[in-house]
Amino acid sequence: MRKIAITLSLLALVACKDKNQEDTSIKEEQKTEQDTSIVEEISSKITNTEPVVLSLEQAEKLVKMPLACLQQEFPNKLGQTLASEKDLKNPKELHPAFYGCFDWHSSVHAHWSLVSFLKQFPNLAKAEEMKDLLKANLSKENIQQEVRYFKAAQNKTYERTYGWAWLLKLAQEIHTWEDPMAEELEANLQPLTNIMIGNFQEFLPKLNYPIRTGEHDNTAFAMGFAYDYAVATENKKLQALISARAKDFYLSDDDCPISWEPSGFDFLSPCLQELHLMQNVLAEQTFKLWLKDFMPQINNKEFELKVGEVSDRKDGKLVHLDGLNFSRAAVLFNLAGKYEGFAHLKPIAEEHLAYSFSNVLNDSYEGGHWLTTFALYAHNQRVNK
Repeated sequence: MRKIAITLSLLALVACKDKNQEDTSIKEEQKTEQDTSIVEEISSKITNTEPVVLSLEQAEKLVKMPLACLQQEFPNKLGQTLASEKDLKNPKELHPAFYGCFDWHSSVHAHWSLVSFLKQFPNLAKAEEMKDLLKANLSKENIQQEVRYFKAAQNKTYERTYGWAWLLKLAQEIHTWEDPMAEELEANLQPLTNIMIGNFQEFLPKLNYPIRTGEHDNTAFAMGFAYDYAVATENKKLQALISARAKDFYLSDDDCPISWEPSGFDFLSPCLQELHLMQNVLAEQTFKLWLKDFMPQINNKEFELKVGEVSDRKDGKLVHLDGLNFSRAAVLFNLAGKYEGFAHLKPIAEEHLAYSFSNVLNDSYEGGHWLTTFALYAHNQRVNK
């Protein structure tokens, strides 16, 4: 019944969408003034909202961690299933492309970070070193070995679905990179990219229930990244599959309990990741109708969301909460930048980004090997909207 109600409401909205076109520009101007006033009012109530401005100087500091850890083989969490003693090899033998940064998925998104930094700051002092590393790690031969690993029977579910999603995000970043070497890197990576596309296409139809955790297994997060890749590369088949499965999983959801968040090890918000995915797969008016049922409080101009606080930065699981602040900020920036009526979310996003950003610049390996990526991704969602 709820799906029918949404459909009927959408049809009514579409039928009258042209009714007030003459007043559009005036209303937009008034709306902008209203949103600005709201942001200023809410900002005055929130501490630590000084916007993070990613300068070249800061980028030089931030890029040091992914640049260093990509070739740091140990410590390493392989997370593998052994078919025999022959599988007992060191990380670099198993994963010549993605052996550094503690685990496979962190290595993948550290490569994404290098590409993103190079796209935004082509004059980085270590730009050539970064390009040389990308070219060496993402060589045709190295990717072929990664493909062989994923094709082994015992590795069919390896890095499902978080690592799969980050590989597609890396492929998307390279695909949209206007650099002479990007075409070569994309071609080298394509066989592994195809593996990940196939993994999603095989797995999602079999998944009867979404995984709503705040960690790696979160279904909405992975589907969101895969959807972004599908749109960027015009993969209509993958895009249609994710859109259909997202609606199957989430269209009937009501009253997401965001007040229960975060759990102690969360680096993703189950509620906000679902919101972000549905924002992408639903038309604007349908999404807004859905959102009124799913998280009605987020429409309230007085909506508040406290940052996640880390008690021990040497504990690799507790430091997840800095990642939560970044991933929340990314979702809120994206929503506020895409649709009118959500400007009150920008100060909350700024606070989340600023609160944890200072920790990343001088972080220990427990957090630094992956948090740079999440900080950069949150920043990108703000400036690209």
